[in-house]
Amino acid sequence: MIRQIAPLFFTTDIPVTLGYYKDKLGFECLGTWLDPPVYAVVARDGQVIHFRCAGPPTPNPDKYGDELLDAYLSVEDADALYAEFAACGVEFARGLGDTSWQSREFVVKDCDGRLLAFGAKR
Repeated sequence: MIRQIAPLFFTTDIPVTLGYYKDKLGFECLGTWLDPPVYAVVARDGQVIHFRCAGPPTPNPDKYGDELLDAYLSVEDADALYAEFAACGVEFARGLGDTSWQSREFVVKDCDGRLLAFGAKR
């Protein structure tokens, strides 16, 4: 039985990515591997994300215009989390709002350009 699924994101700089996820998004680093690190795991509220150091991705000029999400995170309170992230200076690709699919959500653009949607059922 599947109990959890964890995204694996590529990054060109593990320490920078860890700093962003800790300081801006409130994640805790569970561990890194090798020195300098080539792999890391972060967690928040029992959910984990893995990061692996890799070459830069191929640019996609339509990514932001088409809002091609890298992950969707279901949350309990989108308003509270949005306020927390805003206080930390997070860059939003889409502000907090209600959707036609009965959720309240926003989209964060992380330090590596990934688009992370956070949403709560209305």
